[in-house]
Amino acid sequence: MSKNTARFLLVSLPASISHTNSHDEALTALRSAVTTDYGTVFPFSIPEFKIGTLDALVQQADELAKLEAGCEAVVGKVGDSLKTILEGDEGKIAQQKTVNDKPAEQYLKSFHWNKIKYRADKPLGELVDTLQKEITSIDNQVKDKYNAYNQVKTNLTTLQRKQTGNLSNKSLSNVVPPSLIIQESDYLETHLIAVPKTITKDFLKTYETLTPMVVPRSAVQVAADDEFTLYAVTTFKKHSHEFIHKCRESKWTPRDFKYKEGGNEEEKKELDKVGKEEKKVWGEALRLGRTAWGESVMAWVHVLALRVFVETVLRYGLPLNFVCGLVRTTPKLAKKARSSLDVSYSYLGGNAFGRDKKGRVTKDDSSTSADMQAAGHMGDSGDYSPYVCYEFEIL
Repeated sequence: MSKNTARFLLVSLPASISHTNSHDEALTALRSAVTTDYGTVFPFSIPEFKIGTLDALVQQADELAKLEAGCEAVVGKVGDSLKTILEGDEGKIAQQKTVNDKPAEQYLKSFHWNKIKYRADKPLGELVDTLQKEITSIDNQVKDKYNAYNQVKTNLTTLQRKQTGNLSNKSLSNVVPPSLIIQESDYLETHLIAVPKTITKDFLKTYETLTPMVVPRSAVQVAADDEFTLYAVTTFKKHSHEFIHKCRESKWTPRDFKYKEGGNEEEKKELDKVGKEEKKVWGEALRLGRTAWGESVMAWVHVLALRVFVETVLRYGLPLNFVCGLVRTTPKLAKKARSSLDVSYSYLGGNAFGRDKKGRVTKDDSSTSADMQAAGHMGDSGDYSPYVCYEFEIL
């Protein structure tokens, strides 16, 4: 992981942390709690949504937790697809990872709820359903396109190997003269055998007695490369299957070949056609990957915003009066930022939680953790925090 990787904390606090219940003063208090030593705080605007029953909110909290994990997984899979298609070139990959044509971090710092795509006047359940369908669609589209690209790439690699491989696997259309192949005979058949150069003497000594009815002294050297020598051998058809089987047992490679007029030219045309198709699908996969990465990140951040809102209602109650801030920190400093927030806002946990000698909420109060988990008040790590906080990275 890069040392410059950013880690983000999405924190929601009641406006009452300031004496005047002012959002601006509450955000200033949050900045003071984090301090510039541990991170930078940016305002994160979340609209007010239609709130249903308490039972519905608890259920939505659970659904959003699963959906957020799904969004993160899709972002990761799209990133892996970009890595594959760009052959691990980190510079080129970074160029493709944008959200609305700007870096993801810039998008986060200037986040505004997309009210056109996700209407804030819709019930929470509808918004969750819309985001679920969107992330599933993105996942399926990327999967289908990259499967298509991998299939074309595999076909191209196979054709290229036929042109550039050794005599045990390459195309023989421009290697074997048609005069060597017995055609239209009811009794005789020509077999092409690729023999490793290290055992050609053994082949020449034993091929005639390998099976019955091998035509004596019929072995003709057709071609040779650095690894194999290709021979043509004639047998009676009734023993062809047995001869091929015995060749494989002797570690000689029988080649399946039927002479076809103009076969070499056809193969070159096919290679050219598949090569062009591979470039076309590569471009389509790259464009889709760039778009899908940005759209999946946007969906993920909107899901995070919904998680914060739902938990804020469950945690702080009504009427709503809260401030949300995005803390930009690093993996190394994230724990210190959380500890600093714990010191400043542990009192928000009330008397329902155990405290240490310094009055801070303890993280392992088993008497209430199960109930808090069921109510959606536990963090993703399973630890209780007296304030709403979600921690994430966009890689």
